[in-house]
Amino acid sequence: MIAGVLLAAGASTRMGSPKALVRSRGQSFLVRGVRALWSVCDTVVVVLGANGDRVCEQVSEEFETLVAKGMLAPDLRSGPSGRTGELEVRFAFNRRWEDGMYSSARVGLASALKLKPRGVLIHPVDHPHVRPATVQALGAMLEQALVSFGGRRANTFGYAVIPRLRGRRGHPVALSAALASDIAKDRSARDLADAIRRRARLVGYLDVADRGITINRNTPARTSRRTG
Repeated sequence: MIAGVLLAAGASTRMGSPKALVRSRGQSFLVRGVRALWSVCDTVVVVLGANGDRVCEQVSEEFETLVAKGMLAPDLRSGPSGRTGELEVRFAFNRRWEDGMYSSARVGLASALKLKPRGVLIHPVDHPHVRPATVQALGAMLEQALVSFGGRRANTFGYAVIPRLRGRRGHPVALSAALASDIAKDRSARDLADAIRRRARLVGYLDVADRGITINRNTPARTSRRTG
């Protein structure tokens, strides 16, 4: 199985309110991010930090409302083959969220690895417009690579898959479990991209036509900038 990690620990100073709770098309950024990852991952670890208790409470209520209205049924039907019929979101708290997003990535990866996954998809909450089909394609590419590595090598090979839009790198990023483990332990990298450069033995790129992989929503007005 592939586990998901959604990074939502920042203070959101430019947004003016917690980005995780900002709504787009009727749902919070956090719920949209979790549901996108659910298209591949049965379990998603959400890393919280600033305003963590408030975000956790409000998002839990939002999920309860979606369940009561039957709006999550499509998520169960559209997942990977072999899905157990259950979807899960877990919350992990980064007490050192002020150290930056990479510290949250390490917390999220460490928590996700406790599930013993074959790989991890890691995604920032401020990219709420990524299409589920893109997430599915990343998951499929990661799985295909792990199968091709074969046997024990698949469990030890540091491999990443990064989506690209016309040469621009974006999110989410898919990591083999071995690479996720190495990054979770790497305290010296500047950020996730630096950690991948330092630790991955092989990096694959998936070219997509999904503008959502590069659209970073970090201010009240919609903005787009290069993320790779």
